[in-house]
Amino acid sequence: MPKAAIFDVDGTLLDSVDLHALAWHEAMEKFGHDVSFEQARGQIGKGGDKLIPHFLTADAQRDHGKEMEEWRGKRFKAEYLPLVRPFSAVPDLLRRVRDAGVRIAVASSAKKDELGKYLDIAGIADLVDVTTSSDDVEESKPAPDVFEAVLKKLGMRGGDAVAIGDTPYDAAAAGKAGIATVGVLCGGFTEESLRQAGCVQVYPGPAAMLACFGDSYLAK
Repeated sequence: MPKAAIFDVDGTLLDSVDLHALAWHEAMEKFGHDVSFEQARGQIGKGGDKLIPHFLTADAQRDHGKEMEEWRGKRFKAEYLPLVRPFSAVPDLLRRVRDAGVRIAVASSAKKDELGKYLDIAGIADLVDVTTSSDDVEESKPAPDVFEAVLKKLGMRGGDAVAIGDTPYDAAAAGKAGIATVGVLCGGFTEESLRQAGCVQVYPGPAAMLACFGDSYLAK
C-alpha cells in the first residue's frame, strides 16, 4: 500500500474549474487579449506562472502580466469563490484513506491563501496532514516542484505515494517526481488525455473512487 495520497484540489475535490476559467477569460479580455473561455479552461490546472506565458508574449508579460494576475485573483475571490462547491463524497473518501493508514497531502497550483479556503469549503481541513501551494515553489504544474515539496515534507520517496488529479498537468508533474497518478474525470479532461499523460487508473470522480476503493491504487 502507498504511505501517502497526494490530492490536487481544483477539479479533483472541488467543482471550480469553470469558475477559474471564467476569471482568467475575463482577465485576459480586460487586458486586451483575445482568449476564449474554452482556451482558458484547457490551461486550468497550471499556476499563473505557466498559464500566462501560454497566452502572452514576453513583452506583454513584462508590461502587465503581474497586474493581470492580481486582477484575476481579486475577481475570482469576489465573484466566484462563493460559488465553489465540493464534489460528492470528498470528506468520506479522505476518511476512508486515513482509515487505511495512508497519510493525506494536498499539492495545488492555487495560492496559499486560496488553498486554506478551499480546504474549508471541501470540509477536509482537519483531514489533511501536509499542504503545498504555488507559493511554496518556484514553478507550478506541470513542473514537479509541488510534488517534490510534498514528498520532502512527508519524508517519503515518490514510490511511497499516489497522486490524485484531474488534469494531464497533474499526471505530468507527479510522474516527474516518480509518483503514480490516479485520474478523475470531474475536472473535464478526457480519459484519453489523462492516460496519455500517465494516469494508471481513471475514475469519474471522488464518489466512484470511494465506491471502488478496494480496487484502487490507494489500497494496493
